[in-house]
Amino acid sequence: MQISCYTVGPFAENTYLLTQNEEALVIDPGFTEDEEYHKIKSKIGDENLELKAIVLTHAHVDHVLGLHKILNDFEVPVFLNDQDRYLWDNFASQAAMFGFQVQGLDVDPEPLRAQESWQIGAFSFDVRYTPGHAPDHVSLYSEEDGMVIGGDVLFREGIGRTDLYKGDFSVLETSIREKLYTLPEETTVYPGHGPSTTIGHEKKSNPFVKEK
Repeated sequence: MQISCYTVGPFAENTYLLTQNEEALVIDPGFTEDEEYHKIKSKIGDENLELKAIVLTHAHVDHVLGLHKILNDFEVPVFLNDQDRYLWDNFASQAAMFGFQVQGLDVDPEPLRAQESWQIGAFSFDVRYTPGHAPDHVSLYSEEDGMVIGGDVLFREGIGRTDLYKGDFSVLETSIREKLYTLPEETTVYPGHGPSTTIGHEKKSNPFVKEK
């Protein structure tokens, strides 16, 4: 699997394009500008990739601002954990809190529940439910590729904020300890913001959740 990171939008959010066997997934489309989106769209077209789906780690506004653009060009399913649909159902008002005037989302996402060996096209992930930053949050782990797409749970020497809807530090800490720190230490973490890191580095150096 190849992973390309695009840091986009006013929140400097990381949107990921995963490619394998001439298929592609977009993870957390947070772009707001046409130029940002065209970089991803051009790569899909230039490499003759088949976009299989859009997968969301969670539905905070900075991770879904680009959905309208990409769904205008690609008829693909959107996958989102359905533990709590509040963020998705209130996307427009959520965006307005940050100064964005957008339409509500008129697509119904496919449920992405916690499970082992979730398969979509050529891609397979262990879907781990990791709430605390957001109640619908999941992390996507690939043992074969030695990486986890962690959204806004764990950053390089940081963690996701817990002052938004249903944010809870103790819940987030449990998610990190039980669902991420149990992964092999060499596992690469691709976060929703900032540079990549490894599980081993965070267990030793993260000031918020250190290895016990």
